[in-house]
Amino acid sequence: MANTEKPKKGPVLIELDDAPATTPADAPPVPDLSPVATSGAAMQSAISFAGRKPSWLARWFWSLLLAITGFVLSVAAHDFIMGLVARQPILGYAALGLVAAFILVLLIIALKEWVAFARLRRVDTLHRAAEAAMAHGDLGEARSVVDSLKRLYRGRDDMRWGLDRMAERDGDVFDADTLFSLAETELMAPLDAAAIKEVEAAARQVATVTAIVPIALADVATALTANIRMIRRVAEIYGGRSGALGSWRLTRAVMAHLVATGAVAIGDDMIGSLAGGGILSKLSRRFGEGVVNGALTARVGVAALEVCRPLPFGPKKRPSVTGIVKRALTGLFGN
Repeated sequence: MANTEKPKKGPVLIELDDAPATTPADAPPVPDLSPVATSGAAMQSAISFAGRKPSWLARWFWSLLLAITGFVLSVAAHDFIMGLVARQPILGYAALGLVAAFILVLLIIALKEWVAFARLRRVDTLHRAAEAAMAHGDLGEARSVVDSLKRLYRGRDDMRWGLDRMAERDGDVFDADTLFSLAETELMAPLDAAAIKEVEAAARQVATVTAIVPIALADVATALTANIRMIRRVAEIYGGRSGALGSWRLTRAVMAHLVATGAVAIGDDMIGSLAGGGILSKLSRRFGEGVVNGALTARVGVAALEVCRPLPFGPKKRPSVTGIVKRALTGLFGN
């Protein structure tokens, strides 16, 4: 007789006698398969571009190209003006006057660039003399350096109070270290504060643009222009005003200083903790890149202070990159 009993519907329960009780809390964490990778690519590219020394072939290429272009333009302008004078004397002499005015403006620009280069050389010379005086500990050398520093800042209204304080107190100093310490307090301290504000502003700008502008190469262009402007402002604060060519020369000197000292690597001190720590893991990749690029901009700023400052930083006087980044970026991304 066939079994006509229908199977029961419903869940099938399998009893396990010795199975341990488990809860969702006991499950292992889900691995993070897409960590936020931050490397400061924009600042790395900007530093590499500005700090790279051109080869002799590149220098010859651009020099010859500039010479040929100038020669061709000069001959073309001469032929045009002479032909115009022959056909329409009034218009020809008007064109000649415009060309003469243009050449005069070029000469004025060249003169300003020469003055800017001379001022930068003056600051460099003073910096090297101060290093030698600090190394020798000679009071005579120190007084010569401080006197040159006074002459550098003599015509500036913002330095009048500090210069007056130096004049009142430097006669009572009888050793080189104390004299340099006095110059640090009365002359360099207010300039350092102003220069650090420029560095903080540049770091904030680079971090913001990197975080919110997703356009390719926009962050690299912003990083390069912001750093060039920052370096120029730092040089102006310390007395080394520069023109367009002087700014580029100064930028290359700062970037070369960074490369030479190995201060552009990710993975050490504060920047390393930012790039791989828990802070950036909670942010998007763009925000992480912004923070790291801002931190690298702060490093460029500290290098600019070291290059542009007439007096070298004394022991424990060098600004902290960590402190600059903290003041510049605190609250910028809500962290």
